Amino acid sequence: MQHRQRVISFIDGLNLYHAIAILNRPELKWTDLRALSKVFIKSYSEELTKVFYFSAYADHVPIITQQSQQAYILALKLRAVTPILGHFKKKTRICPSCTHKWFGHEEKETDVNIALFLLDLAYQDAFDRALVISNDSDLAPAIRMVRQRFPQKRITTVSPHYYHSIELINASSDKTKIRIEHLERCCLPPVVADPSGLVSVSRPHEYLPNSRTYATIK
Repeated sequence: MQHRQRVISFIDGLNLYHAIAILNRPELKWTDLRALSKVFIKSYSEELTKVFYFSAYADHVPIITQQSQQAYILALKLRAVTPILGHFKKKTRICPSCTHKWFGHEEKETDVNIALFLLDLAYQDAFDRALVISNDSDLAPAIRMVRQRFPQKRITTVSPHYYHSIELINASSDKTKIRIEHLERCCLPPVVADPSGLVSVSRPHEYLPNSRTYATIK
């Protein structure tokens, strides 16, 4: 029996979220990240062994949005996706023109967590190929380090956007990108449940198709 290559998927949650938000297709935010990762592996010669979802709980947004995020993370857990969560930090913003100040929020730890997990799992020899679903150029040093230490391992960067980070392209073994049709065929069902049916979660109202989407489908 042919040995299949082990693939681990490392997903930059907010990078993917913002790329989907631009599409004005809220139902695509309810994405099955395990199914999406499988789009980019060769089923006959590779197996997807783990999927990690890196994000941060946004406790500064409206309650309904927080509840939608919590529901999505639970749905991912039920699909055997492992969430690794950072946090948001309040930060003072200053307008360069008028020096007006206000408070904003900045996601912390996500890129560091991805880099650490990528390096740690490479040293554990847990994968033959890694999918890095992100367009964040800050991940380039970690990718270069893995490839220098383990030249036999491949790292594929998967861009959620229509463009690719040049830094990631130069650091990686190869590249590809997520297309709208990938998201459309990888949506979670309206209700996600564990095999026993005892734990389930429904798709949040915020992730329902909008009227424009229905018109397009018709």
